[in-house]
Amino acid sequence: MKNVSMAGPRQPVGQHAPPDAVLLHLSVVIPALNAAGSLPATLAGLGGVAEVLVVDGGSADGTPEVAARHGARVIAAPRGRGAQLAAGVAAAQHAWLLLLHADTRFGGAWEAAVRAHIAAFPARAGYFRFALDCGDPRARRLERLVAWRCRVFALPYGDQGLLIRRDLLQEIGGIRPLPLMEDVDLVRRLGRARLTALDAAAVTSAERWLRDGWLRRSARNVLCLALWSAGVPPRYIARLYR
Repeated sequence: MKNVSMAGPRQPVGQHAPPDAVLLHLSVVIPALNAAGSLPATLAGLGGVAEVLVVDGGSADGTPEVAARHGARVIAAPRGRGAQLAAGVAAAQHAWLLLLHADTRFGGAWEAAVRAHIAAFPARAGYFRFALDCGDPRARRLERLVAWRCRVFALPYGDQGLLIRRDLLQEIGGIRPLPLMEDVDLVRRLGRARLTALDAAAVTSAERWLRDGWLRRSARNVLCLALWSAGVPPRYIARLYR
């Protein structure tokens, strides 16, 4: 892991947020790979958090430069979301961590939800409500299915974000450098008793579903989870997920 030599502007991400909105003890860690198109909206929605780290896995589209222009601290790490998240967590400076995908953005209520969770549940991790940036009725059905999966199986995915204290993350063994399914691995080790739903939405790009088809993309995700549960190595599942 190494720091990329681009400091970006001195002001923090969300420089126009009022002072009382600044989250002084939160580091946001965003693994990114060729995310120059989606990253600006993700960073713009973060308000006045204390620290935003974009962990680049070798992008060829100018992702590090885009992140730096928007005030994020940029570091490089080996490609793979698990390895990139682990590198970002190691470099982060604050007690609370928010793990976030590069194509996921927040609306205005997320800061209040984070504050409420930190005050009420310091020994638990929190995840956001899944939402898609698409008006298709199939997107609403998928959102309901994800809500059901989280309620019944306590299984949020990485595109819902994860708010967690550093010491809790260390207690369960940290983030494993997996190429895929690092989010499932992490929440399984947390367990239901240490997970709480946050009262705010994380809005994710619907690009994969629009590109691959709603049924085909969803079926592929379920198959990946089944293969993971059956013990298939993540490097093989990653070939199917693309």
